Amino acid sequence: MATSIKFGTDGWRAIIADDYTVDNVQRVAEATALYMQQHQMKQAVVGHDCRFGGKLFAETTARVLGAHGIKVHLAKGFVSTPMISLGVVQLKADLGVVITASHNPPTYNGYKLKAAYGGPMIPAAIADVEALIPEKSSLTQLPSIQELEEKGLVVNADLENIYLRHARSSFDLKAIEAAGVLLAYDAMYGAGQRAVQELLPNSIFLHCDDNPGMHGQAPEPIHRNLLELSEMIKNDPKIDAGLATDGDADRIGMYDEDGNFVDSHHLLLLLLLYLYKYKGLRGKVVFTFSVTDKMKKMAEKFGLPYEITKVGFKYIAEIMTKEDVLVGGEESGGLAVKGHVPERDGVWIGLLMLEFMAKTGKTVRELVQEVYAEVGAFAFERDDLHITEAQKQAVIAACKANSYQAFGDYPIQGMEDLDGWKFLLGGDNWVMVRASGTEPVLRVYAQAPDMAEARKMLDAAKATML
Repeated sequence: MATSIKFGTDGWRAIIADDYTVDNVQRVAEATALYMQQHQMKQAVVGHDCRFGGKLFAETTARVLGAHGIKVHLAKGFVSTPMISLGVVQLKADLGVVITASHNPPTYNGYKLKAAYGGPMIPAAIADVEALIPEKSSLTQLPSIQELEEKGLVVNADLENIYLRHARSSFDLKAIEAAGVLLAYDAMYGAGQRAVQELLPNSIFLHCDDNPGMHGQAPEPIHRNLLELSEMIKNDPKIDAGLATDGDADRIGMYDEDGNFVDSHHLLLLLLLYLYKYKGLRGKVVFTFSVTDKMKKMAEKFGLPYEITKVGFKYIAEIMTKEDVLVGGEESGGLAVKGHVPERDGVWIGLLMLEFMAKTGKTVRELVQEVYAEVGAFAFERDDLHITEAQKQAVIAACKANSYQAFGDYPIQGMEDLDGWKFLLGGDNWVMVRASGTEPVLRVYAQAPDMAEARKMLDAAKATML
């Protein structure tokens, strides 16, 4: 019986050589081809990040699409997800495919789909592709890349240069250089490495080499995975900021000049502050259910409309294609802004933050304090619980039944359940529980006035639930 293939929060992901095989990629690629034919789509952009087998799986996809008469712009070497999304727009293609498992551990690979507008395909379209996945590919023998090139059905695409030109025309790189801002950048062995080296050559670089095994570390830009970067900044007073991007460079992690992690909640607030207050831009503010409600507070203070979505950047992207969105983002490091494709982009957001520092002459810490002056100080923490399926289902059942009345010394005063369960604990404090859409884990989040309190709330919640 064929493996059941399901797209999660952001694409299909599976363990390489287990469910993620050439045969299964061929099945998904055939579904993509059939979907494109149904919608009279004729051109696709295909590329891969730095993971094991990326070139093989990307070429398999290109060969399947080519066999169905679809022209493929095949990326030269590894590329980031935002490079594919921008490439779809600039090459006027109908669809993009990225072979990546994003921030998942290095044993995984995956398959993301991008729409003609340069962002994640909307959930309804993803469901249509998923429904077309055959039990077995109808193609018994695929044409070679060379054969398809000779027919004009596969052409090389220099997506990295397309991206670099777009970035250079969008940011004041001379101001960043003149300000003397020294950046330490950790590529996490991912696909952002060459672009950052090109755009910010005076930076200090970590893990910018070819290593598909990634030393066994999941390339997710969160603090516990970036301790080497943090320590480097703490030990070198000349470094002004730290930047990290995930495996396909669409997510961001950032550090201030003291080596303290600046999470996505703070980055979203910083972006909104910069674009509204300093650049004079306006638009809607969109963020996912797991993001701090300080975003709501700042949007209201600035008189901007806002919308809270389910978890998953695809929901934000769908709104960005229809409305004028100033800032959009999610808790897990995927952030987007006006003036770019409706796509998460860790490198792009990093450049915007460096420009913010250069234009104001302020440090990251000083800019965070400016945010606090607007909406109040807060801290955010998250635990990923690798528990048994039985334990996970028991917690979910208890949440659905509204069984929890308190987490230790914290009485539950209310609950919201847009996507997961957010337990309101009074003031701006809350704990949220949600099963991951991309990994076999249960995520528990907490917002509190400071990190010690957030940690205490998380521990109390876990003690109650488990």
